[in-house]
Amino acid sequence: MSANAVPGKDATSVAKVDLKLEVVIIPVSDADRAKEFYAKLGWRLDADFRFPNGLRIVQFTPHGSACSVQFGSGLTSSAPGSGKGYLVVSDIEAARHELVARGVEVSDVFHEWTRGARFHDSGRIAGLSPDRSSYGSFASFSDPDGNGWLFQEVTTRLPGRVDPAAASFSSPSDLASALRRAEAAHGEHEKRIGHADPNWPDWYAEYLVREQAGEDLPQ
Repeated sequence: MSANAVPGKDATSVAKVDLKLEVVIIPVSDADRAKEFYAKLGWRLDADFRFPNGLRIVQFTPHGSACSVQFGSGLTSSAPGSGKGYLVVSDIEAARHELVARGVEVSDVFHEWTRGARFHDSGRIAGLSPDRSSYGSFASFSDPDGNGWLFQEVTTRLPGRVDPAAASFSSPSDLASALRRAEAAHGEHEKRIGHADPNWPDWYAEYLVREQAGEDLPQ
């Protein structure tokens, strides 16, 4: 028996414990400069702790995110600028315009000609994904050290990536975008049935939950 095994229980009988990603560390060379940059993004400053041994922990959380980022001094041996991260948005053009308005240099929106072009300059095509497909449109920016951030527009999750029983929205803007998509789809639904649908609240609710879970949308 393994030293870590629980007597009388096998692996299939042990309940799963939630493992929620809380923090990602990014390597920077100047914590004060990085702090100024991430504040300019509009991210929430959670902490700036300094300790006598030289350790410093600065934490920011992107708007609507359940995961935060930390940087500072004494946190990682990775080279400054070697970090990369994804930022999922429901409207990539609106997200880009917001950062540009804050004075941040952001790439134009693009989609991929070849797989993996999101990580490189070659193989990118300017503009939104032609069919505006979920996961298909991108934009990118970097912090002063060169840590790269990639916007990816996600409106419908792939099947199995969201628990339908736990559908949720991380911000009012995400919910508003989802409601607009539901409104447009419901308009097409009413055209098909030839009359106004008095049960539209139920239809909207079903649409929002199925869209998040990556399931077939109501017709």
